[in-house]
Amino acid sequence: MRANPSAQGHRVSQPQLSVVIPAFNEEGNVLTLLGEIVAALRGVVPFEVVFVDDCSRDGTLALLQGAKAGTPELRVLAHRQQSGQSTAIRNGVKAARAPWVATLDGDGQNDPADLPKLLAARDAGPADVKLYAGWRVNRQDTGSKKWASKWANAIRSRLLRDATPDTGCGTKLFERAAFLELPYFDHMHRYLPALMQRAGWRTVSVPVNHRPRGAGASKYTNLGRALVGIRDLMGVAWLIKRSKRTDIRELE
Repeated sequence: MRANPSAQGHRVSQPQLSVVIPAFNEEGNVLTLLGEIVAALRGVVPFEVVFVDDCSRDGTLALLQGAKAGTPELRVLAHRQQSGQSTAIRNGVKAARAPWVATLDGDGQNDPADLPKLLAARDAGPADVKLYAGWRVNRQDTGSKKWASKWANAIRSRLLRDATPDTGCGTKLFERAAFLELPYFDHMHRYLPALMQRAGWRTVSVPVNHRPRGAGASKYTNLGRALVGIRDLMGVAWLIKRSKRTDIRELE
């Protein structure tokens, strides 16, 4: 489904949910994804959609700019230099106007129809849960990617003990303020459950749908991700080991 060019209305004055999507060379996916988000959320919650373009070299940015007239919920941010997925997510969260943020990947593999499910889980959950992480129980990826992810998740879980079966899923819902308190580094988006838990918050995994990529090609290789992942994993383990939380009270 594509965004409705005849949609009427104005920019939401106070959204309760910001949907942040990082995008790089996704001209074949962004309009369909935008239409699906609008279909999933209109009438459910006041929302905005924040696309962050990471210096795409195709028509991604132009397509998003053209969609703004017919989609009042849409905002488009553009990096001046290519900075990667984690930076795009963080910049989108910083620009977000809602207290809660959902993220989706820009390739269309995450299903926006799962967003109401995450919101329902949040509404039914305790206040100290600040992250609802999507769990791709039926991944639609190549065999090599699924194999690599299985081993990476096993190693990460053993080292970080974050009790999260799938940290790489782009479908997430979290409190904006809690996210902005986390230490920032490149690729941090893959370690959000461990980082949230380090900060003293609880996290919950929610089964979500996963779809084949709609168009284009993945920007990652198994080898490249593994080489970066080893270094990042050691860094996150160090952060957890060196962290200290102290309850405080103010005297009357």
